[in-house]
Amino acid sequence: RYPTGSAFVRYRPDGGRDFVYNIAESAAGQIRLTPEARRLADGAGHLHVMGSTLSVAGLKEIVAYAVKAVRARGGSTSFDPNVRKELIDGADGALLSALVDDADLLLPSGDELLAAAGVNDEKEAVAALIARGVGEIVLKRGAAGSTRFGADGSRIDCAGFLVEEVDPTGAGDCFGATYLTCRRKGMEPAKALFYANAAGARNVTRRGPMEGLAGLDVLDDFIAGTARAT
Repeated sequence: RYPTGSAFVRYRPDGGRDFVYNIAESAAGQIRLTPEARRLADGAGHLHVMGSTLSVAGLKEIVAYAVKAVRARGGSTSFDPNVRKELIDGADGALLSALVDDADLLLPSGDELLAAAGVNDEKEAVAALIARGVGEIVLKRGAAGSTRFGADGSRIDCAGFLVEEVDPTGAGDCFGATYLTCRRKGMEPAKALFYANAAGARNVTRRGPMEGLAGLDVLDDFIAGTARAT
C-alpha cells in the first residue's frame, strides 16, 4: 500500500550535503502507537531518541509515551538532537525541548549544543543545560574529536583520528551508538569517548551511512593502526 521510506544524499563540492526524504508518504510514515509498541516501551530500561524521528507524527506519539514509560520504571534516556534542515518543519519544538530537559545523556553535534540551550557560547550552553537537569553532555566535533561534560563540572577532551574522509554521513550515529553502548556496559566516560571517536572516524572512510559499523574488536584493530590528532 505504501512505498518503502527512502533518503537520498546530495554531496556538494565544498563538502556540504543536502538530503531528500520520502518518509511522510511512505510505510515508515504510517507508524503508530500500537499495543505492541506500548509493551516494548513498558519493558525498556533505556530509551534513545534521534531528533530526526520527531518529524513523523506517529513517532512523536510513540516517543512521548516511551519517555514516560521508561521513567516510570526508573530507566534512563538519551537524546541526539540531530534534526536535518529538510525535516525541521515537521519537528515538534516543545517535544524537542522536553527531550533535552529529560536527557540523562545529550549527544549534540557542533552548533546543536548552542541551539539546545538557546545561547551563543559553548561554556554558557553547557552550564545552562546542566542546570536544566541534563546529566551528561557529549559534544561531537567531527574531525576534531569530542568533548564530554559532566554534571559535576568535569570535562574530558578526546582527540580525533587522522583518516581520509570518504563520506561523513552516519558518522555521528555510529559515534553516538558506540558511546551509549559502552556507557551502558559500564565503561568509564574517557574510554567510551575514545571508542566512540574511533567508531565515527572509521565510518567516514566508507561510502554509505552504516558501512563502517564495527564491534569493539574491529575498533581495537582500527585504533592500533590509526594515528590521532594532537
